[in-house]
Amino acid sequence: MTVQTGTTGTRRRDDSSRRREGRAAWILAIPFCLLFLAFTAWPVIQSLFMSFTDTRARDLRNPFAVNLVGFDNFAKALSDPTFRKAAGNTAYFVLVGMPLTLVVALAAAVALDKGITRFRAIFRLGFYMPVITSIVAVAVVWRFLLQDPGGLINTVLGWVGITGPNWLGDPNWSMPSLILMAAWRNFGTAMIIFLAGLQAVPAELHEAAAIDGAGAWKRFRFVTLPLLRPTLLFVMVTTAIGYLQFFEEPYVMTKGGPLNSTISLSMSTYQQFGFGNYGLASAMSYLIFVVIAIVTAIQFRLLRERT
Repeated sequence: MTVQTGTTGTRRRDDSSRRREGRAAWILAIPFCLLFLAFTAWPVIQSLFMSFTDTRARDLRNPFAVNLVGFDNFAKALSDPTFRKAAGNTAYFVLVGMPLTLVVALAAAVALDKGITRFRAIFRLGFYMPVITSIVAVAVVWRFLLQDPGGLINTVLGWVGITGPNWLGDPNWSMPSLILMAAWRNFGTAMIIFLAGLQAVPAELHEAAAIDGAGAWKRFRFVTLPLLRPTLLFVMVTTAIGYLQFFEEPYVMTKGGPLNSTISLSMSTYQQFGFGNYGLASAMSYLIFVVIAIVTAIQFRLLRERT
């Protein structure tokens, strides 16, 4: 009987201790929860409600006088030629820019992991430096490189008898120029993640494959890549999400031109906010969210099954 009483007392003390810890945890979490509700959850809910109304800038003084319009804003966005042009530009940017970024990042990671033995830290810092550099500084440098006439790239091409195009002023070359700049600026993040994944691959597997007669390419294809699949999934998802929301590159470099050839979904949405069409802009924002969710789900479907 004494043993049972002692066990019951111990359980009560444990339960009391867990309750105190739980209360302490909630007390410490309350400031974050309040800030999250005030500055994240409530604006998201408000913007969702706004997307079903005809809210404009003039309605901010009397927000309860707006009218519910249902899905009219979504239909208007999907029928807007500028928004559809922006959707095509964004798809082009993602479908070309993301593979280019991943290939360059993986190649740089492999070089740092196996090929480069001297000054590895310097190369790593140099490859990652564009990521932490201000987009304004990057834009100024790249506009100097790409401007026509007088840009450094066209000047160098002229030395070998090649007449370079108007990189930022020609609708056929403006988007490829932004993709090149974005890949150069963003591959450093993916490179660091790939490098961590490569260093986690057991060396014994490469040694066993080499003993079986596998060359460097076969070892990379059949040993390294399958083990990098979780890392590849993470990098693909984060890169795609970032590129689907790309805004700074066209805003700083081209203002969406020429002829809307570089306008993006985020930039089109930003313009509608600037025009005061808050309901329409909110609907556009949620369309971008739906596209991001669908693309992410497809990537998980393609890669996670074998992860």
